[in-house]
Amino acid sequence: MALRANCPACGAEVLFKTGSSVVVVCEFCRSVVARTDRGIEDLGKVSDVAESGSPLEVGLRGVYLGVAFELTGRAQLQHAAGGFWDEWYAAFSDGRWGWLAEAQGRFYLTFQIQVPSPNALPSFDSLQLGQQVWAIPAQSPPVVAEKGTARMLGAKGEIPYLLTPGETYAYADLSGAGGTFGTLDFGEQPPLVFVGRETTLDELGLAHAQRTEEREARAVTATQVSCPNCGGPLELRAPDRTERVGCPNCGSLLDANRGSLRYLKQLEQKGWGKSIPLGGTAEFEGRPFTVIGFMVRSVEFEGVRYFWQEYLLYNPAVGFRWLVESDGHWSYVTSVPPGEVFESGSRATHAGRSFKRFQDAVARVEYVEGEFYWKVEAGELARATDYVNAPLMLSKEVPVAAGRRRGQISAEEVNWSLGTYTPIKEIEKKFGVDLPSPNTVAPNQPWPHKKIYKYWGLLLLAALALGLFTLVTAPRKTVFEQTYTLQVTPTPSPSPGAAPAAPDPDAGNEKTQVIFTDPIQLTGGRNLRVTGHALNVDNNWLYVAGDFIDEETGLVQQFDLPMEYYHGVEDGESWSEGDPEQAAYLPAVPEGRYTLRLEAQWENWNQPTPPQMSVRVEQGVPRLANLLLLLIALSVIPVLFAWRHFSFERRRWADSAFNPYQSGGDDSSDD
Repeated sequence: MALRANCPACGAEVLFKTGSSVVVVCEFCRSVVARTDRGIEDLGKVSDVAESGSPLEVGLRGVYLGVAFELTGRAQLQHAAGGFWDEWYAAFSDGRWGWLAEAQGRFYLTFQIQVPSPNALPSFDSLQLGQQVWAIPAQSPPVVAEKGTARMLGAKGEIPYLLTPGETYAYADLSGAGGTFGTLDFGEQPPLVFVGRETTLDELGLAHAQRTEEREARAVTATQVSCPNCGGPLELRAPDRTERVGCPNCGSLLDANRGSLRYLKQLEQKGWGKSIPLGGTAEFEGRPFTVIGFMVRSVEFEGVRYFWQEYLLYNPAVGFRWLVESDGHWSYVTSVPPGEVFESGSRATHAGRSFKRFQDAVARVEYVEGEFYWKVEAGELARATDYVNAPLMLSKEVPVAAGRRRGQISAEEVNWSLGTYTPIKEIEKKFGVDLPSPNTVAPNQPWPHKKIYKYWGLLLLAALALGLFTLVTAPRKTVFEQTYTLQVTPTPSPSPGAAPAAPDPDAGNEKTQVIFTDPIQLTGGRNLRVTGHALNVDNNWLYVAGDFIDEETGLVQQFDLPMEYYHGVEDGESWSEGDPEQAAYLPAVPEGRYTLRLEAQWENWNQPTPPQMSVRVEQGVPRLANLLLLLIALSVIPVLFAWRHFSFERRRWADSAFNPYQSGGDDSSDD
């Protein structure tokens, strides 16, 4: 039921349109007017909300999961480490209140819930970053992503709780799988619990509220100010979000308070060069982003300091992104909810991908220039752990002292980001610059020839399928088959009165017989397989030299069949070697009639009976050896690329403290 009343401070009419709202901010004098069981009370004056470029406004109506709601109020809260966020209050038609937090272009809708055991909730002091909060019912308990204090800056409209101007309270933000988001409000004991998820304006039925044209116009309209130290001109492209400004003219670090600048200190300038200019604009994710900040950071290993550059991108419709440049390599970086990352030993998992730890060190801010959304300081430290799965790099940062995050800012927080490797040609095209080509391998640089393995696999499968199909369907045909009992032609007796023939000293015990077959009709275009089998060769050998002779042209195609079989017992163990059956493959011959000539030779010193052999001739017989040779031929180039890939991976990990190619360089036992 709506309630009309008069502001206790100025007498103007205030209207409680929502029956369950607790306070309303007077539009005339900014007093917070509360309705209590004692009547209407003035809780003090609150500042007006600052323009933040939000697409939302009090009075907008939407629908979430089929339930209508109206935005009745708004509050702005400041982090302990600087920066602020908006909190909108949505009155749902089913009687619930929704808390819609807006920070850096992202939206989080939560509802207050009652947990089964409120006293089991951890205290603020006992909370640890990354700790799972088991007292909150969920399929996967959310983890603590941030803890800090917030101060009420300004408010407007109707609000569902007793808001006190300027009050400060402790809170902890929680993050879970599937975009789950929650907050523990330690303004009361036990703390209030709010649980929901990250959402979008489309899901809220507020897509019409984006005011795209107006906001994109603001993105290219910079606020002109002067440096309080050197008087040089400055352009603030996100004055409502900026907390720190680095003057490019004199190197001063300036504090920004809603566009008002105050000199803090002089930064040491070492001639850091920018590859892309401040104010440069390029399209990412289908939207124009403007470069508003430039930062140099470093880590130290074994007494050597390594530097890289980070560029802060801004679009008022979606917030902040980063471009990271290191050794000439570039990555486009977005934030990741901590609850969607799972660490285990030397690996981390996100969105079904496994990432391998690459580096773990303390990163230091060396230099800043332009605008930043947190109170950045030169010398600021953060524990940085990088995990790679090219072309992606998953990074965790935990502030060592006063910290920052790619998203909201607080005194204590764990921040995850996902960097995607971006080719240098793409950066050059987007910003219209010329950049030197890198001569190193980046941690998340993808192997550029990865597709060759895919094509190789497809070719191997095709070749294997074709080979197997040929083996099964080949039109093999037996064109000749015969078994022979070999006979030795007796030595003729000498003529009467003639001297006996002298024995041939080279003949030994070897016997030879030549056989000519009847003509065989062969089909052109099909290979030949000749199979010989020595039927009664035992601890002996039989060698056959053969020729196919074309009766018309005299063309001769030769082959040989060496058959042998030996066996015995030695030291109580039996042994055998050789094979009494051998096969010879011949290429296709022209079609025609061929005579098969067989010259058999054997050793008969221990052969009690004449040897026997069978000969079979087949056409159209596929060979597994040919298939194997084809597979080898198809693999030559991919194997060479695989070797280059191996070298590429060694270069990637060369500077890593967890180099898997060095002994003890990887925590594989932790996997």
